Amino acid sequence: MKIGALYKEIFRISISSIFATKLRSILTILIIALGIMALVGILTAIDAIKGSISNEFAMMGANTFTIESRGMRVNINGNRYRTKNHQFISIRQAKEFKETFTFPSDVSISVWATGASTIKYKSNKTNPNIGVRGIDENYIKTGGIEISRGRNFSNVDIQDARSVALIGDEVARKLFLKNEDPIDKLISVGGGKYRVIGVMKSKGSGFGGGPDRSVMLPYTNVAVYFSRPRMDFSIGIQPRDPKLLDYSIGEAEGVFRIVRNLKATDESDFNIETSDTLAKLLIDNLKFVSIAATIIGIITLIGAAVGLMNIMLVAVAERTREIGTRKAIGATSSTIKQQFLFEAILICQMGGMLGVILGILIGNIVSMMTDSPFIIPWGWIFGGLGLALAVGLASGYFPAVKASRLDPIEALRYE
Repeated sequence: MKIGALYKEIFRISISSIFATKLRSILTILIIALGIMALVGILTAIDAIKGSISNEFAMMGANTFTIESRGMRVNINGNRYRTKNHQFISIRQAKEFKETFTFPSDVSISVWATGASTIKYKSNKTNPNIGVRGIDENYIKTGGIEISRGRNFSNVDIQDARSVALIGDEVARKLFLKNEDPIDKLISVGGGKYRVIGVMKSKGSGFGGGPDRSVMLPYTNVAVYFSRPRMDFSIGIQPRDPKLLDYSIGEAEGVFRIVRNLKATDESDFNIETSDTLAKLLIDNLKFVSIAATIIGIITLIGAAVGLMNIMLVAVAERTREIGTRKAIGATSSTIKQQFLFEAILICQMGGMLGVILGILIGNIVSMMTDSPFIIPWGWIFGGLGLALAVGLASGYFPAVKASRLDPIEALRYE
């Protein structure tokens, strides 16, 4: 018999054997699919979350870094230190830095007013999850935000602490129905009334809402009407030449140390974060979830392998007379072994393909929830099918060898 015809016959017998025990085969396929689905689904979801995190922090603006307070205690190379002078960045320090920093760059000042505000317009109001931030005229640029309607803050708006506001796209849709123009309308933020002068372009909700779920006010206005002890300001810097980012960071640290009156021997009591630092930190932490998902998937697949091996051993016992008959009419031990091994691999590949499809669907549900593009994780697809192949080989080899070693005379007499 030619090799091609031989394998075609093995394939036909394997398919007929699988369909002869439908319930058992389906249950085995589902067990394997569950393991692959857990692995591919969770890891696809993680890829979607990584993309969402990267997009979210890209909103801060490319080639941007931020000066922020370090807090009362810091950890440097595993050693804990108490900050030397300050636990926060005051409005005076932020203004002084902006005035004295001469490096060719755009400098912005910002401060959180509240992270859970309800914005109102007439009888309409938002959910109490709107972030309110005080900013200056440069924050829109350094934060990578665009204005879709209206205008940005002007220097006069900031200097006079005017009651004007920029609102996010989601806020505009919640408050202004039937395509009503938000510009020049009065909205309630906290206990005050603010005139809307612009609407920020939508960037997707992402984590924490982003600019879509935000209201921006002049930081000088926030300092007065949302005042609290030790109000902590942030300073954003975007060098005009991206190639000079590292030089700009060094210059900014030196200037702000002078603003903070730090001595040469003092540790810097503030942080400088690039726009992708936090994103990298969060993405690095996701590796633990990936490890957990891999362990869950492997444990499930080990259980599936044990179950499949048991099923194949039962199949060998049930088909002993068939094996004897095939050997009696000329089938070799190698052919018998290939048949049973191929059955195990075929079942695992069916389970693997089903698991990959379900995993991609589940992972991309998370992708849709985080406003990320549809993901086809080719690496995990081939990895999942490879794992299914390994399970088939591992669970099918011993039963296949056992079947191939049966004595044809004893097999024919088997009851």
